[in-house]
Amino acid sequence: MTRYDYLSPEWAVEVRKKLQVDLPAEKMKFITTSMSNIYTNCPDGKVRYLFFKVEKGVFTEVLVGEDDPPAADFRITGDHKLFSMISQAKMKSQRALMTGKLKLRGNMVKALKLASLADRMNAVIATVPTNY
Repeated sequence: MTRYDYLSPEWAVEVRKKLQVDLPAEKMKFITTSMSNIYTNCPDGKVRYLFFKVEKGVFTEVLVGEDDPPAADFRITGDHKLFSMISQAKMKSQRALMTGKLKLRGNMVKALKLASLADRMNAVIATVPTNY
């Protein structure tokens, strides 16, 4: 079984494939939204991002990169270690937001409504064989 390095382009491709299969449009409530997760304190000292775009419930983009992410409805900033725990479904994203461990820019009311979907996404992401 192939294992992917966390936040690598190959990992992002596998994550998108898995999300499209395991979370079809109806499970994503046919939402249209986008989210940029900004990772600080990465092991290599760089700032990285993980960007998701969902159109009518379908994951159309999952991108990774360095520095500035694409514009998004939500911009969430946090420590690399924290995001890796969330990606492994060891911590709920809503809890991290509510305790101030993640910083959100965007509509908080909409974000809280989407929090359960984010946790579903992370449960799927956790199933991708990954080297953290």
